[in-house]
Amino acid sequence: MQVVWFKRDMRVVDHRPLVEAAAIGPVLPVYWVEPGLWAEPDASGRQCAAILDAVAELQADLAQLGQPLIVRVGEAVPLFQRLHRKLLITALFSHEETGNGWTYARDLAVGRWCREHAIPWHEYRPFGVVRRLKSRDGWAKRWDAEMATTPLPAPRALAPVPGIEPGRVPTVEDLGLAPDPCPGRQRGGRRAGLQQLASFLDVRGRDYRRQMSSPLTAAVACSRLSVPLAHGALSMREVVQALAARRAESRDGAWAGSLTSFDGRLHWHCHFIQKLEDDPLIEVRALHPAYRSLDQVADPARLAAWSTGQTGWPFVDACLRSLIATGWINFRMRAMLQAIASYHLWLPWRLTGLQLARWFTDYEPGIHWPQVQMQSGLTGINTIRIYNPVKQGLDQDPTGAFIRRWVPELAGWSAERLHEPWRFGGPAPIVDHLDAARLARDRIWAIRQGGDFSDVADAIQAKHGSRRAGVPVMTRRRVSNQLVLSFD
Repeated sequence: MQVVWFKRDMRVVDHRPLVEAAAIGPVLPVYWVEPGLWAEPDASGRQCAAILDAVAELQADLAQLGQPLIVRVGEAVPLFQRLHRKLLITALFSHEETGNGWTYARDLAVGRWCREHAIPWHEYRPFGVVRRLKSRDGWAKRWDAEMATTPLPAPRALAPVPGIEPGRVPTVEDLGLAPDPCPGRQRGGRRAGLQQLASFLDVRGRDYRRQMSSPLTAAVACSRLSVPLAHGALSMREVVQALAARRAESRDGAWAGSLTSFDGRLHWHCHFIQKLEDDPLIEVRALHPAYRSLDQVADPARLAAWSTGQTGWPFVDACLRSLIATGWINFRMRAMLQAIASYHLWLPWRLTGLQLARWFTDYEPGIHWPQVQMQSGLTGINTIRIYNPVKQGLDQDPTGAFIRRWVPELAGWSAERLHEPWRFGGPAPIVDHLDAARLARDRIWAIRQGGDFSDVADAIQAKHGSRRAGVPVMTRRRVSNQLVLSFD
């Protein structure tokens, strides 16, 4: 009996573990709804609801092949133990997973259990991330080659396994998760993912390059594939090849630029996940050791203001409230929200990073935690960007339409006064953004003056830096040149 363990790969197409297992003999596909995972501080009801959408679709798709997905609530090792007593598992098949620390520890435990019971566990790469990578040299070419291979079709049929009920897909309420209202939540699952891919490549993506930075336009112009990619409802290979086919047929200049920009972001997807794969501690400690003793303070008033969209900066509050209500916001605004929390409010990056993770329906640990560190200035190798919350509003929401939608208490203010209401008798923000930015800049400069800061940064760049753009290993002088503090 070959068991295929589905985790974050909610599809039957381009699923190598399923294909390999089916070629050997009878297959039992399983999905464990793990309470321990959903009790983690980066987990939320909205995330769970979206992935359970995908689980329900996968159960039906596998039933069409002859054997529905077996769904159980419980922790992995005890569930595998019960299954083995009933069926005698011959081999376990799954994709590798680059998740959070909890999933890493769980996989280690499953590996030990498999070895104790002489059950071979066959793991396969789900996309371009390479386990036990020795060097980033050649990584981009390997990614391109892997994405160019033909996606695997679903098995023709799976023989039904008698005597095992598929089990009902639970609800968020069944699992007892904390209430997490998200009225604008994006639905999970493969069907929604395919619709999003088609509509983006056919219609919505034409102005992607021009419209992706503003929350006014990004919700439509962006691909919105982050949810199906995070859950594996679509494979990265499918998306890359659909994009390549669209680029080959396009003769429209606007389309060409937008599709090129989107192609770059697909590469960055795996580039960032590779960082967490290579150094799992990125989730919990600053990449550059000089920042591990950073004196950020979990000020309750500042944290509450940021967490509820009550900072007093209208554009920041609009972005926060939109994210809370929908589970999604565009990349530039994600970067701004984390930077505002880390610099202006001087809140601990891990604390605010966990809150953002819970808000993101498309939470992908391998992208999230390297980005949290980048936007908090902790890597030692990236340009530090201290966003000006007023200028961002003027640039990305000049008429105030986005602010008025999400901060209705300012709906009556004119565009000229809306972005800085405190200058015209309105409420003041929680801190003065210019003073806070200067203080953060001084603190960062003080840390970066350490004697071995640049040497350590060189080593970080050598391990984690992208090779695709021809970025060389930094010299001491190049690191110094990157210490440009941007107030855009």
